[in-house]
Amino acid sequence: MAKLLLKLQRYFRRKPVRFFTLLALYLAAGSLVFLHSGFSGEPRVPGSPRSPAAAEGPGLPYLGVMQLSRGFKAAATMPAGGRRHGPWFKSTSKEPSDRGKSRDNGGPRSRALRGRSGREKEEDRARYIGCYEDNTRQRTLRGMSFFDYKKMTVFRCQDNCAERGYLYAGLEFGAECYCGHKIQASNASESECNMECKGERSNTCGGINRLSIYRLELAQESARRYGSAIFRGCFRRPENVSIALPASQLMLNMSVDKCVDFCTEKEFPLAVLAGTTCRCGFPSTLFPLHEREDEQLCAHKCAAEEFESCGSAEFLLVYQTQVQDNRCMDRRFLPSRAKQLVALASFPGAGNTWARHLIELATGFYTGSYYFDGSLYNKGFKGERDHWRSGRTICIKTHESGQKEIESFDSAILLIRNPYKALMAEFNRKYGGHIGFAAHAHWKGKEWPEFVANYAPWWATHTLDWLRYGKKVLVVHFEDLKRDLFVQLQRMVALLGVTACEDRLLCVEGQKDGNFKRSGLRKLEYDPYTPEMRKAIGGYIRAVDAALKLRNLSGVPEDYYPR
Repeated sequence: MAKLLLKLQRYFRRKPVRFFTLLALYLAAGSLVFLHSGFSGEPRVPGSPRSPAAAEGPGLPYLGVMQLSRGFKAAATMPAGGRRHGPWFKSTSKEPSDRGKSRDNGGPRSRALRGRSGREKEEDRARYIGCYEDNTRQRTLRGMSFFDYKKMTVFRCQDNCAERGYLYAGLEFGAECYCGHKIQASNASESECNMECKGERSNTCGGINRLSIYRLELAQESARRYGSAIFRGCFRRPENVSIALPASQLMLNMSVDKCVDFCTEKEFPLAVLAGTTCRCGFPSTLFPLHEREDEQLCAHKCAAEEFESCGSAEFLLVYQTQVQDNRCMDRRFLPSRAKQLVALASFPGAGNTWARHLIELATGFYTGSYYFDGSLYNKGFKGERDHWRSGRTICIKTHESGQKEIESFDSAILLIRNPYKALMAEFNRKYGGHIGFAAHAHWKGKEWPEFVANYAPWWATHTLDWLRYGKKVLVVHFEDLKRDLFVQLQRMVALLGVTACEDRLLCVEGQKDGNFKRSGLRKLEYDPYTPEMRKAIGGYIRAVDAALKLRNLSGVPEDYYPR
């Protein structure tokens, strides 16, 4: 054996090319075996600890939705006792534990049969109504909507709609969920609802312009009360009130809940209390909700509720219902290639994703990105997967700084945020995701001081670089955008060269939060900035302030300076 090995060694020493060829073939064969084991369709194991969510950390690169769906199949996770149901279901009966057996993964017909089987098992909780037509310009269900192009399920859509008090939940295109109180379209053939749910291949989630609609069986009638309606303020009665607020009803026993319920049923986003009259409508140029009056002028007691105010004929109390204003929800790619590349530039944590949401609603066009973020694409930012030079998007998100990168854009909206807030927001995103929070251990450990030391100087150099190398830069302060959204959004849209009607911008004001607003419930109980940190950041603020004033711009807002 030793002689054989010695002969082989001498042979390959004289002919090294053949040795490396054999080695390459060996490695290639191993790779093919590995790929085959991954793509050959592993069985779905209900008890497996692995889940799609486990593969989605903030530190992992985005590989693309289509790549993931064609590649390794993550096993579905399910509690041992069967599927968990929300509190809005009437029935508490348990499902059989063998519901996952003998599934056929065939064509549309088998998917439809599986979908019907699943619907029959869930009749106690949500009754399947049928397949309905839908239209992007005139939605069949006109309440709240949300998208998830990776993990949408029938139960998730039903649960979200029921939680908000809607009567119907509809799924479309495998990944889109729509809620409403009224179905405003005709039936379609069941065979046209033929798309699998992105997060639950055993069920059907509508089709192309087709909705699979369920009627939600709420646990009790009180679930439909609209305690989460948003108070907008007291306003003077508009001229032509019947045009500004087209739906109305006399209510001798008026209460906030009754008026909100009435306007929600009528599919209007505004409920307006005017004494014993309830009016409904949209924010518009006739009733823009920009000039609030003293609330004492509306402090007239409701007939049915002693401790509630119901306004008067002259001074109206306005609440925003949970009905989604769809006048600004349609979005598409640019019909022709953009002549200029416009950057939406910001330091990380400065509200770029929120600004993209506002721009998309205001213009009706998708925004793009210098990067690829799968979680943003799955939430409806469809321009995320386009190459940033594709010319199909209205502007491009970027956190880049440096002369070469900046000069590749023809103009830019530069979004600046208080560095104290921006650094904390980015730290939360880095360790907790887009709307999550960093753990207490991260704040108290070495991660936070190291993060501030590395990122705080970048906050200043990012702004200074864009002011220095940018060709046409519109500066927008995040705080001004929050305080006066309508005016600041008008400035941004004007730079983008798009004409947006006032009614559309008013619609944006009512939908401004989007899906990426971090909850304020988990605020730190202490100030994470040390005196040394504040001293360094104060110097960076003064440098940016001086650079802005040198360009005849207003300096940074006063609240940027150390507290």
